Amino acid sequence: MQSMTGFARVDGTGEGMSWAWEARSVNARGLDLRLRLPDGADALEAELRKATPRRFARGNVSISLRWSRLPDAAGGGVNRVALDQALAALAEVEAVAAQQGRELAAVSAADILALRGVAEGGEAGQAWLKAAQSEIAALLDALAHARESEGAALATLLTTSIDEIARLAAEARETAAARAARAGETLRARVAALMEAAPDTDRLEQELALIAVKADVTEELDRLDAHVAAARVHLTETGPIGRKLDFLMQEFNREANTLASKSGDAELTRVALALKVVIDQMREQVQNVE
Repeated sequence: MQSMTGFARVDGTGEGMSWAWEARSVNARGLDLRLRLPDGADALEAELRKATPRRFARGNVSISLRWSRLPDAAGGGVNRVALDQALAALAEVEAVAAQQGRELAAVSAADILALRGVAEGGEAGQAWLKAAQSEIAALLDALAHARESEGAALATLLTTSIDEIARLAAEARETAAARAARAGETLRARVAALMEAAPDTDRLEQELALIAVKADVTEELDRLDAHVAAARVHLTETGPIGRKLDFLMQEFNREANTLASKSGDAELTRVALALKVVIDQMREQVQNVE
């Protein structure tokens, strides 16, 4: 099982540069990939958009690449074309500002070098990107490992919740049986009242059938047992199971609600409410399962 929550970081150096890959993942309905990459990293973006869906089926995955020049790196690494374009754009901005009587803050050489594309050099300055590209697989491996570790913890929590649902369902079955025994006298009193008010055999049969349907919770408990068995099977499957578990949570909740509405007994109501608490807790955990 994989969680949709995880974090990974991969650092590297080469070609006079240092860089750091970071990948973060949180839960989402589908797979949503968001990238923050330096200019000229088209090859990195293409590979990430191809490789990520092969590793993950769901999750909001954010991947960023940050870089800096090493202090002892040789060469300025200035892209003259990008620099000329930046200076021309700066001159145009200053001219418009002067026409409008607006005063701009002074721009330093460091400010210009910080503009995207200016300090990334030409072909030589981009060589480090190839080294960074070779680390994409390691980054995704690290993120998958983090999600698997979180998934293992989730599997333990979900197993505990399923065991508790099974225990409460068994308790509800025992409580319902005890309630049926106690209800005998009440039912006889209601039958006597009906016969005295209107000795209509057809009406009596209808009322008795309605009472039996309202009181019987066997189907709800049988379905709860079936959902428990299905959840246990899903936890042993490989691949994404989050949507399957999410559907089961809706079914669990439906049966618990029906059990509470049909209980007619304080003890059975208590068990039904305890079931709802466990199911709600489990639903929150399931939201992070891939």
